[in-house]
Amino acid sequence: MNDQPTTPPADDFAASVEAILLASNTPLTAAKICDVTQTTSQATVRKTIEQLNTRYRQQGAAFQIKAIAGGFQMQTLPQFDEVLSRLVQTRKDSRLSQAAIETLAIIAYRQPILRADIEAIRGVACGEVLRGLIEKQLIKIVGRAEILGRPMLYGTTRRFLEVFGLAGLDDLPNVEELRAAAKAAAQPAPQSTKLPDDPDDDVDDEDQDEDLAEDVDGDLDEDSADD
Repeated sequence: MNDQPTTPPADDFAASVEAILLASNTPLTAAKICDVTQTTSQATVRKTIEQLNTRYRQQGAAFQIKAIAGGFQMQTLPQFDEVLSRLVQTRKDSRLSQAAIETLAIIAYRQPILRADIEAIRGVACGEVLRGLIEKQLIKIVGRAEILGRPMLYGTTRRFLEVFGLAGLDDLPNVEELRAAAKAAAQPAPQSTKLPDDPDDDVDDEDQDEDLAEDVDGDLDEDSADD
């Protein structure tokens, strides 16, 4: 049996260490990196990290590998903290509730769709949810139905495609793919997805749609044409 430490080619090993640290949300010890890369030399791991940091400095990279709590973690340089804090705030502002996700999914797959049809599928009023999705520029009013009262029709926006990494609506996963993904995830179903009753349940749907459109800043019809 060969008791000598095993190490892959230097370039391949450095790339492997870099990939592992980029993918990890927590610091990784040299021993853990050895385990993942199937090498036995912690000294090689530390030397490789030093070499990577030297390369990053020479290239003017915005990140480094830092020793933290007995391990190593990829971090951005301190001078970028301010700009990154704005990104974090933007992400916080963009977070969607479960109700918003459900509503957005219905619109994405059934568009153009009436508010009444969305509420029939979800079983609850969704005026506030629709307003929030419009404010986040994920949905828009795409027209009016040619039925009595000409209620508004809702659809997704270009921003929706950007957020979910889609080239177009044809890239949405089909029903069978969604079922397969749900089965693979094997997540326990929530006890109830029904939301508290909307206090405006008794208000006419058409009136609520009109109020919703008036509350949203900007001309939604122009937004519809632009997207």
